[in-house]
Amino acid sequence: MSRKKVDSKEVGLELGLVLGRYFLKTDDLHYGYWPKDLEVDVVNFPKAQKNYSDFVFSHIPKNIHRILDVGSGSGNFSKRLIENKYLVDCVSPSRYLTNQIREKLGDSANIFPCMYEDVKTEKRYDLALFSESFQYINIQVALEKSLELLSENGYILICDFFRTDAEGKSPLGGGHSLSNFQEILSQFSFEEIENIDITKETAPTIQILDDFLSEVGFPFRDMIRRYFQSNYPGFSKLLNWKFKERFKKINRVYFSGNKNIDAFMKYKTYRLFLYRKK
Repeated sequence: MSRKKVDSKEVGLELGLVLGRYFLKTDDLHYGYWPKDLEVDVVNFPKAQKNYSDFVFSHIPKNIHRILDVGSGSGNFSKRLIENKYLVDCVSPSRYLTNQIREKLGDSANIFPCMYEDVKTEKRYDLALFSESFQYINIQVALEKSLELLSENGYILICDFFRTDAEGKSPLGGGHSLSNFQEILSQFSFEEIENIDITKETAPTIQILDDFLSEVGFPFRDMIRRYFQSNYPGFSKLLNWKFKERFKKINRVYFSGNKNIDAFMKYKTYRLFLYRKK
């Protein structure tokens, strides 16, 4: 039997939780929402993340009772929903994050430890919530599954970033094409209720990442490289030869200095979408 490879995106989320807890004392795994009066500084990142959660929470329609939180992170937002008397189930394909949710929520929520398309239940939900999780799911699959799981006149709430059609190659990965998403969506029986652009309010998160890479990532990379070249020169040369292309990609993606607010504003658009099932 071949061993299933660990998904890099899954590892990234898990690592993000560990680093966020240690450095920022936050359990959230999403972007921050930065109003004009909030200084863009790493110490304010937990506040910006709370702003984001408040923003999403404020757009949950009235008369919603049962919510399916798709891609629940560590369970923070689900916990808030439950505390506000919503009935919540979670979808969490990451074993590590699923364990975090179980520890946090106990028996107050049912957890589907699988991909969204593999969820099997007789329940029907008033709202399917995708808070920075829609980007990880095939668009067609996500919409088909949502139609199946939503109650009559149920809603989809998506808060996530999408790729724009700007010319050039984006230094920032991730996100579905917005135009492709809208084209596929037009084939489904969903009515658009809200479409809010919060790109400007979320973009400063990229500055926080850029500052972290500049002040922590670069020095750490250089120290590790210098250590191995000095103490294990033969092994260092072997690694550089064996993983030459991989190292090039890592340097291009994370250490090129191109991941900045301007690039985000050009190649990404961060939206809150609310749709109702017809």
